[in-house]
Amino acid sequence: MERKKEEFTKSNENKTRSRTPIKKNVKKDFKKEGQPVSTRAPRKPRESNTRKGSTAKKEEVGFKKSKLKIIPLGGLQEVGKNITVFEYENDILLVDCGVSFPEDDMLGIDLVIPDFTYLVKNKDKIRGLVITHGHEDHIGSIPYLLKEINVPIYATKLAVGLINNKLEEHKLAKKTKMHMVKQGDKITLGKFKVEFIKSCHSIPDAVALAIHTPVGVIVHTGDFKIDYTPINDDTMDFGRLAELGNEGVLALMSDSTNAERKGYTMSERTVGEVFDKLFINCTKRIVVATFASNVYRIQQIVNAAVANNRKIAVSGRSMVNMIETAMELGYIDVPKNVFIDIDMINNYTDDKLVIITTGSQGEPMSALTRMATGEHRKVHITSNDLVIISATPIPGNEKFVAKVIDDLMKIGAEVVYSSLADIHVSRTCLPRGTKVDACFSKA
Repeated sequence: MERKKEEFTKSNENKTRSRTPIKKNVKKDFKKEGQPVSTRAPRKPRESNTRKGSTAKKEEVGFKKSKLKIIPLGGLQEVGKNITVFEYENDILLVDCGVSFPEDDMLGIDLVIPDFTYLVKNKDKIRGLVITHGHEDHIGSIPYLLKEINVPIYATKLAVGLINNKLEEHKLAKKTKMHMVKQGDKITLGKFKVEFIKSCHSIPDAVALAIHTPVGVIVHTGDFKIDYTPINDDTMDFGRLAELGNEGVLALMSDSTNAERKGYTMSERTVGEVFDKLFINCTKRIVVATFASNVYRIQQIVNAAVANNRKIAVSGRSMVNMIETAMELGYIDVPKNVFIDIDMINNYTDDKLVIITTGSQGEPMSALTRMATGEHRKVHITSNDLVIISATPIPGNEKFVAKVIDDLMKIGAEVVYSSLADIHVSRTCLPRGTKVDACFSKA
């Protein structure tokens, strides 16, 4: 009886054990020997108040790349003062650093420069300043930036020469790190890789930029014009631009001057043809006003003067500096003894002289404006002068240019400007469409 009772008790215990659920994640406690194995299920962690899936989102955010900031400090909705900031994490790349000229309500102002406050606050992040070309609206503010922040500068040969002139004037040449690059070169500045692409503009050595960033490629065209017959036969590198387009571009930053006008810009060579027509058989003294930085235009004036056996004098400090630098670097080709000092013009007859001057925008203190008002100390305009204004007024300068033309005509000079002859083509590109009708007439 006792044996049967014992067997009955064991069988009940076995049944009870079989009903107890077995936990798979049983952990043995080895702290003390001989202790029984715990079969207690581990507690579930308390659910946080955040929504389901928020943890996964946080993990995803952790793997996302930082944002690229593009900050224009000037050059948008205005002419000149071009400067753009590219910022990624702790690296800043600057593109161009130009000036703009004062409007008629800015009394006592000589130049307008960008606000450098943001750059001063983040000066430790700046890796370099890259220049697209040597026009004043892209390099004019560099000395003023360097007085606040000393940054390395990367530019092509002619731009380096023009920048060095400014740095010497401001006594900054020895302190500044200048790096000369060539079209086609690639450099690395922090997390940015900058590629210099051959472009076409009214000044030699212009480049577009392909800025390779961790989030994609930015194409910055700089100022450009599509000219299939440029003066130096150096056309834009359309092939490389096409390759970048096929590879994929995050953003295109492009010049937009004259974008609202239909047609396309004529080649710079057409201006040379007009100069030839104006110079040939002319018995008057010829005064040509153009942009100091328009090296190709100056070359064509030189060609027309040489073809007609005329000596050339230069007026205006910026024009003198530009021509000297361009000749030194081989961008202007001129025979010996063609240029003469402005003080020597009275030693030549009018039909043997050409004067190249600044002031095509009617700037109040420019050489041409002082000639028109009779305030120039060395050049006095007479009725035996042919004055060619080889530039189109920049928006906002129309009144200044019109006043200069009126003053010249009051003296009795013959004046030729863009409304009368094609003595200027845009430095930039027009959208493709119907060609603008061209005409030629002499005032």
